[in-house]
Amino acid sequence: MSVTQNTAVERVRVSAEHDWYESAGISLGIRVGNLVFTSGQAPVDTQGATVGVGDFEAQARQALANLSTVLTNAGSSLADTVKATVFVTDITQQDVFARLRAEHFPDEPHLAESFVEVSSLADPEWMIEIEAIGLIR
Repeated sequence: MSVTQNTAVERVRVSAEHDWYESAGISLGIRVGNLVFTSGQAPVDTQGATVGVGDFEAQARQALANLSTVLTNAGSSLADTVKATVFVTDITQQDVFARLRAEHFPDEPHLAESFVEVSSLADPEWMIEIEAIGLIR
């Protein structure tokens, strides 16, 4: 697809079979050209229930699985992620996430990432939320 000047690029909503954010009026992701921008992926199952309450690693794995689903549904993947922003409620979990990052994003060049501690997330049981930008090849 080629884009000429003064031509709007279409924004396409990315969803999943069980879209865990639709009821909140939020898109799981938006595809624009050859990029996909995800909403923050939380540690929720397809019904929207929190997974791994009190267990950071379990929550991080679920958030990463959700991120993978959204990227894949948009035509991208974890391997094609170029930027991630990770929001956590406890910065001391950085080593745990670093191990998971190496497991889920092993390719070089490594993705650009911001790792940010916040006082809370949308649900008080959530310990992590991950948003990303992926490339669609």
